[in-house]
Amino acid sequence: MKIDLYDSDETELLGGTLARVLPQKCLVFLYGELGAGKTTLIRGMLRAMGHKGAVKSPTYGLVEEYRLPGRDLYHFDLYRLKDPEELEWLGINDYLQQQALACIEWPQMGLGYLPPADLEIKLDYHNNGRSIEINILAESLKNTLVIDWKNKDLLL
Repeated sequence: MKIDLYDSDETELLGGTLARVLPQKCLVFLYGELGAGKTTLIRGMLRAMGHKGAVKSPTYGLVEEYRLPGRDLYHFDLYRLKDPEELEWLGINDYLQQQALACIEWPQMGLGYLPPADLEIKLDYHNNGRSIEINILAESLKNTLVIDWKNKDLLL
């Protein structure tokens, strides 16, 4: 599924829409160049889940934990990862075993140490806005996720 987004507000709105339909436990990989909107999309997810504070990319700390009523979200940014083995030190497996939404930016940096994603999202620049491609990888989610986007039901 490919969707054009006109600005950061639409990117956040789509993030919130996704947060409402994704299962409690879900692994999401986010791909895109610097500034493409990965963290903006996650900010939208967090706002929809009730988070009121700042949302920043965890570039230096590698992970930000958000414990919210009814749901947790772990936001990983692997951009500065020097070696995929660092994920073991970080305790990535402990995070991914939790009943939580885990969003990983730059997952290609953890190749060989990350399990397969349930969903992958690719963000790219398109004209003055962004283009987003959503691919469902987990068989259990295929043909089950429907979002209401701009007054249309879209099957992801």
